[in-house]
Parts: sequence; C-alpha cells; structure tokens
Amino acid sequence: MSETPATETSATGTPAPGTSATGTSVPGRRFDGRADAPPLLEVAGVTKTFGHGRRRLTALDGVDLRLRGGETLGLVGESGCGKSTLARVLLGLERPDAGTVRFDGTDPFTLRGKALLAWRRRVQMVFQDPFASLNARMSAADLIGEPWRTHRDVVPTAQARERRVRELLSLVGLRESDAHRYPDEFSGGQRQRIGIARALALDPDLIVCDEPVSALDLSVQAQVLNVLSELRERLGVSYVFISHDLSVVRYVADRVTVMYLGKVVEHGRTEDVFDRPLHPYTAALMSAAPVLDASRAAEDAEIRLRGEIPSPYDIPSGCRFRTRCWQAEDRCADLAPPAVSRADAGDPGRPGQPHAALCHFPLAGEQS
Repeated sequence: MSETPATETSATGTPAPGTSATGTSVPGRRFDGRADAPPLLEVAGVTKTFGHGRRRLTALDGVDLRLRGGETLGLVGESGCGKSTLARVLLGLERPDAGTVRFDGTDPFTLRGKALLAWRRRVQMVFQDPFASLNARMSAADLIGEPWRTHRDVVPTAQARERRVRELLSLVGLRESDAHRYPDEFSGGQRQRIGIARALALDPDLIVCDEPVSALDLSVQAQVLNVLSELRERLGVSYVFISHDLSVVRYVADRVTVMYLGKVVEHGRTEDVFDRPLHPYTAALMSAAPVLDASRAAEDAEIRLRGEIPSPYDIPSGCRFRTRCWQAEDRCADLAPPAVSRADAGDPGRPGQPHAALCHFPLAGEQS
C-alpha cells in the first residue's frame, strides 16, 4: 500500500510549522544549542548488569549523558553495545544497579503511586517495528487513545477524545477518516505515524525512538523523519534517537553519543563527531557508512577493524576497544583510557559544548 498523506500544507502531510492540526498557533521551541540551557534529562554513572557470578553480563558501565529541552540526542553503536538497555532505563522499565537518572531534576526511580503515573506521561516510546507494535484488532483511534485508559484525566470525555484523535492523526500526516481503519489497512510508514501519534497522546516532554525507521523503505523513512522533525519544532519535544543508520542520525540529531560494549566512548555535537571523530571506534563506524559520492568514497579509505566484538561477559581490561584497535599499545591493556576533549570553534553562538572521548591516542584535537 502506498503512502497517502492527508491534504495538509507541508510536504510530509502535516500542518504548516507553527500551527496545530486545527490551524491555531502553537507555542513551540527548538533546541538552540545553548550550553546554559537547563537539562531535561541527566544520566550519571549508570551501570546495569544481568545474570549472576561468572555469567554476569555488563550491559551498561558508567554511562553519562545529558539532554536539553527540545534537543535530539543520537545514540549509535554496534548491536549489543547497550543502546536498547539504556532506553529501557530511561523509560523506567529497568532499574540501574548504580548511578542516577534525573528527569527535570527528579529521580523517577524514587517515585510511587500518582507521582510515578504523572512522570510516565512525560516519557514515551516509538518502537522499531510498526507491524509488531500495533494491535491488529484495534482501530487507529483505539490505538492512539489507549494511553487515556490509564491516564483518564488527560482527555476526560468521549467527545474530547474523539476530537483529540482527529488532531493527532492530522498532526502526523494522516486523514481524520483514518481513525476507524485497522493496522492491516495501512502501509508501514502510515503505521509508524500511528505509533508516533500514540506517543504524542499524553503530550510528553521526551520520546525515545528505538530504530523508528529501520523497518521502512527509504522514501518512507524520509517522510517519517520529516514528521518527527516538524513535531519537534512545533511542540518542543525532545528525542533520544537510537539508530544503526548513521546518515539518519546525522540528519535528525543535535548531538551524538557513541557506545561500545556498554560504555560511552565519544560524545559531542553531531557535526564534530561525524567530521572530526576523536575515538578510533567512531572513525571506523563513520568509514563503514555507505557513501553515494564515488569521488569521496575513493578519497576516504574504509577502516577495517580486526577481530570480533568481545563478549560482554568478558570485557577486555583497560580500553575495551583495544582488541580491535590499530593504534593499541601496552598501556591500552593496563590502564583505562582517560577522557580527552576538544573545544571546537564551531558555531560561535553555541559555545561550551565539549567534544570528548575516552582514548589514550585520540585521532585529533587538543587534550585537556
């Protein structure tokens, strides 16, 4: 089935930026990169393990990250690096063994009862597979309105729920008449739009997107990504965007966090991490990404890593990337790598955002 967006005023089928589905002005904010902007989300030293004794798997190991309101943070790394486990921690589905998670200054793991229920409204999820994440026996209206069964006071009346469903459908580029159709009547991209509308039903501050376009065709990916971008500009919602596709991350993210075997090995503004990586692992990821420009592909030789990813049950000593790194020396096995950073000039209007990595031999920049 082809993608058939509703007859709205933008290329993706959503209302023009700055207006709601009903055409009224909507206050929104977009992340402006200010270093002094208060963080919406702070994660410090989060560790999560599974299993017991010698069969203990380290999924997260001292993870730190910050997310500001209206910002998109890209989370990248190979399969098994801990991205999805971190997402479950951010959603409150997994309790960390150590470290802290603060959302707007509050630790969600200390909340109980109504306070916890109120917090859960503020953090929602868009799942990877739009075919598996929607109940085939429920209409689009029922799927979008399902969160209101738990959070009854958000949209208290049947008339208000019907009106809000129509608004959300229009907001994500679907027709109001789609409300009574079922998932098997939609294409993959349209199903993912329904998933996005469901995530927006509680007016969240943060949406965790776990590979939200990986199951879609390329042309449909672009439409869904544009919907997410327009929603961020209009509503001021923040995203943690998990993806293997580096081109997608470069398109949507303000900042990027690179993970390897449960550890954050590099983070910084998207343009800095992609164009001037500090960590050898990041450079290898970038070189492995497909490039359409043949002349550029010829200039940028692919970095071929040696060996296989170590088992998370037996993480290497010192630098965990050393077993595959072409720069590794004895100290890499004996000592944990220090944090090194570079103060990129970048945009003079966005100072104070460090580009940092954990490495004994960073590829570029000044150590500080």
